[in-house]
Amino acid sequence: MDRSEGQAEAGTVFVRSQRLKNRKEFLFLAARGRKAPVPSLVLQLFRRQDSDAARVGFTVTKKVGNAVVRNRARRRLREVVRLVEADTPLNGLDLVLIGRAATGKRLFTDLVADFRKALAICLAEADRKAHSLRK
Repeated sequence: MDRSEGQAEAGTVFVRSQRLKNRKEFLFLAARGRKAPVPSLVLQLFRRQDSDAARVGFTVTKKVGNAVVRNRARRRLREVVRLVEADTPLNGLDLVLIGRAATGKRLFTDLVADFRKALAICLAEADRKAHSLRK
């Protein structure tokens, strides 16, 4: 069994086309997206006009720690999104998860709960804005 087979069995894998990589995309979400800060992360969300698969970007600044700590935080954030996406459809969304110092230290169940809370806040705010624009 090679590495790609193991990842496919484990669950959703973010392929390159579903990842936000360009600075321009991150800046767009920072400017136009909804934001929800929670204790372990900051979520930025933008609802697109299509129903394609969610595009996700991850960022952790040097304030959080050295490269080992930042990479661990990014891995935890990727796993959180993978778990939540398994039972909550995220189609048509662009997401950026910004790691904080607490991302690496927080219990994983609390990290998942924080992401769900931030997602609910952002989606409610986006729906409220969309509803007010239709009137």
